Amino acid sequence: MVRSTLIARATDGLPLAASNDDDEQDQSKLPEYKQQAKLIFRRLTADSEPRCSIESGQCTLHYLIADSIVYLVIADRSYPRKLAFSYLAELSTEFARSYPPSMSLKPGLRPYAFVKFDTFIQRTKRLYLDPRGAEASGKGGPGAAGTGASAGLDQLNEDLQDVTRIMTKNMEDLLWRGDSLDRMSTMSSSLRDESLKYRKAARKINIDAAIRKWAPVGLGALFFFVFIYYRFW
Repeated sequence: MVRSTLIARATDGLPLAASNDDDEQDQSKLPEYKQQAKLIFRRLTADSEPRCSIESGQCTLHYLIADSIVYLVIADRSYPRKLAFSYLAELSTEFARSYPPSMSLKPGLRPYAFVKFDTFIQRTKRLYLDPRGAEASGKGGPGAAGTGASAGLDQLNEDLQDVTRIMTKNMEDLLWRGDSLDRMSTMSSSLRDESLKYRKAARKINIDAAIRKWAPVGLGALFFFVFIYYRFW
């Protein structure tokens, strides 16, 4: 079933809207999954994979990027991906209609500026809570009620026929890669510091070598001028 929904900007990870999950029955690990969703928002950019499913424990985090906006749903791992992305597609269509890019991508926007969008999230979420109910209702609205579950599935197959090509990742891999990037950043800073120390040491060595090389010549020249001075003046 659908557990939670979050919407954020891909450009800076700013949260724009989220579902109210106070009525969620099993909230034991939901805060942890929401933290993982925020991590995903920080890692994403407008050029990231547009659709992806990230497996984490008993849940999967599906996200969809449209017009630099990220729509993410936390669902049970057994929840059909076609339904998850159909749900996200409906949210993206309505959100873009209600809040065009001139509003959602405006600089200086406060977090959760479009919290009122939760009304549409809750209404749509109820249709997708149970996979069987969502399949039975399909995407045709009330007029499709008489066609049954098969018609709903046929419609979903038409709309999301390429769902098998959606990338699937593992949250542990994502966390590991981020940790690796952090280590690489630390190593890069350390290498810069060591390089600076090396340049300073090399400069000092070159100066010392020049002194040792030219000091005898300088002393000899000094003695020569002193001798000439006292000899002729």
